[in-house]
Amino acid sequence: MSLLLGSALAQASPQTSTQLPMRLQTEQGTLFGTLLKPAGEPPHTVALLIAGSGPTDRDGNNPEGGMNDSLKRLAQSLAKQGIASLRYDKRGVAASRAATPNEQDLSVEAYVNDAIAWGHLLRQDPDFSNLVLIGHSEGALIASLAAPEAQASAVVSLAGTGRPIDQVLREQIATRLPPALRAQSNTILDQLLAGQTTEQIPEQLQVLFRPSVQPYLISLLRQNPAEAFARLRIPALIVQGSHDIQVSIEDALALSAAKPDAEQILVSGMNHVLRITKADLQSQIASYNNPKLPLAAGLGETIGQFIKRNSNEPPSS
Repeated sequence: MSLLLGSALAQASPQTSTQLPMRLQTEQGTLFGTLLKPAGEPPHTVALLIAGSGPTDRDGNNPEGGMNDSLKRLAQSLAKQGIASLRYDKRGVAASRAATPNEQDLSVEAYVNDAIAWGHLLRQDPDFSNLVLIGHSEGALIASLAAPEAQASAVVSLAGTGRPIDQVLREQIATRLPPALRAQSNTILDQLLAGQTTEQIPEQLQVLFRPSVQPYLISLLRQNPAEAFARLRIPALIVQGSHDIQVSIEDALALSAAKPDAEQILVSGMNHVLRITKADLQSQIASYNNPKLPLAAGLGETIGQFIKRNSNEPPSS
């Protein structure tokens, strides 16, 4: 895995971009997004940005996990490099909440179908040539699953896990919960893995396992991110930060092992919201709620360079 050094990368020269509202009609309702078109004559390569887990919106903000504009800033960086992008509110989130207002009706499969539909919409636009999917955190799994049918030319896994989610959750639970709650959590996970919901959830575990989120967790637990990544037959880039407290370097290594021809970048000091921070928890939490912090130096340019290198690749089949 190579080390990203921001000082070694030339900064892209600023260009004027145009921001446009977008909407996608689905059987369950309308999804809303933001299209950022760069200056210059089309066609442009276009990136579809897919947000991470929970109520994370098109800009990468989450009322439970911080307001930091991570995806908005990435889109702006790509636009400066002549790359268009569409970022969108997932169904059930922000402007797209009415498309699936009940959390219990969400599923990984629905998210994948939405990403495919957005991809088809973009590919029908003559202003765009190749389509690249960029998934952040859980969005990386959605990108891997959606890429073939969306006819993407490349995929970027940005802080994407390389292990089934139950393994990640058990690892987090082992270090953050007392023994009794840890045992209860593992029992609930075992039941969810078997496709069974659990109604009686202790108050301390409601955030993770509330009954309304369990159907989504069951759909998520069926997935293996490394296997989905391995099935890709298109260029792929793995980007991981060394100070990420949610997804580890081991996850990036698992993705790399699953798809050895993927490019890999380790960004020294970068955390889960794509900022350079100290490793201590206080510094991490502060960065999750500071949209003024710049993205990790060179991150947007590195992703842009990967996209440009693979802009003439044929779509996947």
